[in-house]
Parts: sequence; C-alpha cells; structure tokens
Amino acid sequence: MSGLASDRAGARWLWLSFGVLAADRATKFAIERYTGPYFRYSVVSDIVMLVHNQNPGIAFGVFSNSSSPWLTPILLVSSGLVIVVLGWLLINGRMGGRLAQAGLALILGGAAGNALDRLIHGGVTDFVEVRLGTFSWPAFNVADSAISIGAALVIAELIFGGEHRTDSAERNRT
Repeated sequence: MSGLASDRAGARWLWLSFGVLAADRATKFAIERYTGPYFRYSVVSDIVMLVHNQNPGIAFGVFSNSSSPWLTPILLVSSGLVIVVLGWLLINGRMGGRLAQAGLALILGGAAGNALDRLIHGGVTDFVEVRLGTFSWPAFNVADSAISIGAALVIAELIFGGEHRTDSAERNRT
C-alpha cells in the first residue's frame, strides 16, 4: 500500500463520526421540539427515564452552576481543538488499529455533536437518565454515549493489543 493511500485509511471511519453527529442532532432536536424543559417519562419502570435537561457545563454536570461568562467560549474553543486533533489523527491514520480508529471516530462524532449543541444553545441537551434504586446516573445523550463507547474501544485496544500503526515510513519499511 502506498504511503498516501495508507495515510487516508483512517478517513474511512469518518462515516461513523458523521453518523453519530446526525443521530445526536436528530434526537436532541426531537427532545427540544416535542418536550418541555421539565419533561420526564418513564421508559423502563423508573429505571430508564426520558427527560429534557439543559447542561451548560461539561460531563456529569460539572461546572453547570458556574456563572462565568467565559465558560461557554472556553468549552467551545477546547471542543474545537479536540475535534481538529481527533480528525487529524483519524484522517492520517495516526491512531492504532481498527478498535482505536472506531473509538476515535465515535469520540469525534460525539465531541462534534456536543460542540454544535453548545454553539446553538449555549449548553448541551441531555435526555436519558438511568436510575438504580437511589442511585441516579446524570442525564446524557447520544454524543455522550458515543464518547464513552469510543473511549472504551481505545482503552481496550491499548490493554489487549491489536494492530498498531505509527507512521507511513515505518509501515512502508515492513
């Protein structure tokens, strides 16, 4: 495989990123359009709830009570940097084998989905809440799920091994 073709091998995963972004935006749009701000609906016997929450902070509601006018711009800039770096790593095939590349694509799509939401609304729309007894997992969305699954895939490849790519020159030598 030529260096140019192998460098673009990671780009095949961009469809997954765009799919996550589309699914995330569609589900958030449905919640925003068809429910009110205090909406709650039991999907699975008070274990899984469909809700309508707006989170101006980051994951798990961290910084959601911050009154800093700088929070949203800082989160948008940092999200933009993450999106650019992940896109570059993915397109240039700089990230391990298939598990890591799929994980990166999921993380990229999720990061883009939450960044777009933050750009549109100044916060992220969350709509799934899981409860087990008195324990309540913070509300989340498709993007959050994709980021979590993507991180798990990257970690799984790091732990269990797999095809690891470094750069074009090294691939061409072997």
